[in-house]
This record gives sequence, structure tokens and C-alpha cells, in this order.
Amino acid sequence: MMNRREWFLGSASLAAGAPAAFANQSSTKKPVVISSANGLAACAKAMEMLRSGADTLDAVIAGVNIVELDPNDTSVGYGGLPNEEGVVELDASVMHGPSRRCGSVAAIQGIKTPSKIAKLVMEHTSHVMLVGEGALKFAEAYGYKREDLITEKARTAWLVWKESLKTEQAFNNWRSMDENLAADAAPMNRLKRAFPEINEETLAWAWQMATHPPYGTINCLAVNEKGEMSGVTTTSGLAWKIAGRVGDSPIIGAGLYVDQDVGGAGSTGVGEENIRVAGGHTIVEAMRRGMPPRDAVLEALKRVSRNYNDNKTRLDKLDIEFYALRKDGEHAAGSLWGSHRSYKVYSVNDGGESRHEPCVFLYGS
Repeated sequence: MMNRREWFLGSASLAAGAPAAFANQSSTKKPVVISSANGLAACAKAMEMLRSGADTLDAVIAGVNIVELDPNDTSVGYGGLPNEEGVVELDASVMHGPSRRCGSVAAIQGIKTPSKIAKLVMEHTSHVMLVGEGALKFAEAYGYKREDLITEKARTAWLVWKESLKTEQAFNNWRSMDENLAADAAPMNRLKRAFPEINEETLAWAWQMATHPPYGTINCLAVNEKGEMSGVTTTSGLAWKIAGRVGDSPIIGAGLYVDQDVGGAGSTGVGEENIRVAGGHTIVEAMRRGMPPRDAVLEALKRVSRNYNDNKTRLDKLDIEFYALRKDGEHAAGSLWGSHRSYKVYSVNDGGESRHEPCVFLYGS
């Protein structure tokens, strides 16, 4: 039988072998909120609530609600680009660090703020995820009214996408990603004839959306002065998706993961690629092993690259970003590609004005 002295020495040796990042980790000295690039206002709102003493999950949800309700953000909530049938389907997930609970909804229609419904799932059911019509009925039971979520701008893009299907290399989810990534633009003159009432700038934007549909999304993570953490991810998903398609955003461990002992992580971009590497969980576990957030997001990106045998020609067409916030307030975000494609940034608020900071990247210059 182990005596007291042996127990003490064994415990000490275990502590000595633990990663330094967690052997010495303490609560952050100030609250920190991070988000994807479209989250400057979200970070500001979440920080305002944290300073007023609000729960971390309430804070991040209130932050992303701004984007969910913004008809000009075509990747999230109201105004999001629809599926191939012209219907907006939304996904969201939430994780509450202090209670270690989570909830999500997927392919929900008619509700502008799916992040709020994900929280209801967490708080009022024994489930983690509700989907489709069941998720909508659940929301309606709690007083939410079904609304039409498609805006005229999004409808225009959808109609242009339908027009694009007449070309040989149109984006079509009924074929492989490799074929879709080869989609080319159509002559603007043909679009003008098909849509004479729409200005050229809008048509050019709509054609870009049609042939290279965005994945969008907003992820938001927060830690307060006590070291309490929460996160949320919400999206309208891939434009023109097959009805019922679900990406990574509502999947706990992929689009979002929070461990109160370590930190949180989330993602935006090509959901299918994140699901294949369980990116949120991968990043948090890397931080648990002692990796700083910067290296942890690069670890997840390397796993995405590995699935394409590090073929840069194919990877150059993909868009995926990861976000990481450690319990002590250190944070980072990372993208597959650097400035040669489009300079990637993420949103941060640590007490002042929200600002953009540069992402690290795996490839590019």
C-alpha cells in the first residue's frame, strides 16, 4: 500500500511533468474577446457585457446577434445566402465553459438568431443538437416566430447562380469539390441581358458568389477576469448547398470547442475540411499539451493540408480559418494562405476599441 510520503512524491513528479503552460496558468488579468474578421462589433458588444458582469456565454451570443441580424452580412443569419432551393438554412453552436455544457441547431429555417436557439437547447433539454423542422418547432415553442430570411440582395445572387448553371463549369454541389473549384466566370453581357434591372456592380458580386460561393460564418470566444470562458459559432453555411447540408459550425469539436481548464477554439471557412480534422478539439488539445495558440492553429491547418497531400495547387482554392483563445487571455488565428491571396485578419477586443490583428498562415508570403 502506498504511504503518505510515496503519494506526495508521486504527485509532485506528475506536476513536474505537466506542460508549463498549465502548471503555472492562472486566471487572465483582464477580459478578452476574439472573433472572425466580421466580428468587430460583436467583440465590442461582448466586451461591454463582460464589463457589466454578464455571463460569458450571454456576452458572446449578444455579440454575434449583431451579425445574425445584419442583412448586409450574407454569410450569417438574416440575409444569408440560401441553399439551392432558395431557402436560407442556418446552423449554430454554443459552449459554456463554467458549466461544461453545450447546445446546437442545424439546418434551421425561419429564425434569424440561431445562436439563441442553440442556447435554449443547452439550457432546456437533455440533448445537444436539434435539426431542421424539429429545431424550428422547438424555437416556436419558446415564442420565436418564423420569418422569411432571404433578402432581395441574396435572392438576386441565388437567381444569378441559377443562371450560372447554364454554363459548363458552374458551381454545383452535386459534383466533386475539385470540379467546382475550376468554375469560371461568364460574360457580363449575358448577365446584363438576363437581368436588365440589376446594376453591373451587383451582377459582378452575384456572379462571384455564384461561381465561388462563400462559406462565411462568425465565431466568437471570450474569457472574463475570473478565467471563465464561452464560445459561439453561427452561420448560414455554404451558399447553394444541397438542402439539409450541415457544415462544421454546429458540430461540437469541429466548428466550436471550449474546455474551461484550457481554452476555446472555432473555425470559419470550408466546413467539410474542418470536420475531417475536428479542428476545434484539435486546437484545444494542442494547447493542453502546452502549445501556444499560434502553434495550435497551425497544427490544425497542417492536418487540413495533409488531407490533400500538401498539394498547394488544390489547397490554394480552399478557404479555412481557425481561432484560438487560451484561458490566460493569449490568442491567435490562422489561415491556410497569406497575403498573396487576400490578407487575413481576425477581430480582438481586450478592453479598448475592437481592432483587427493579422492571422498567422501556413502557406504564402
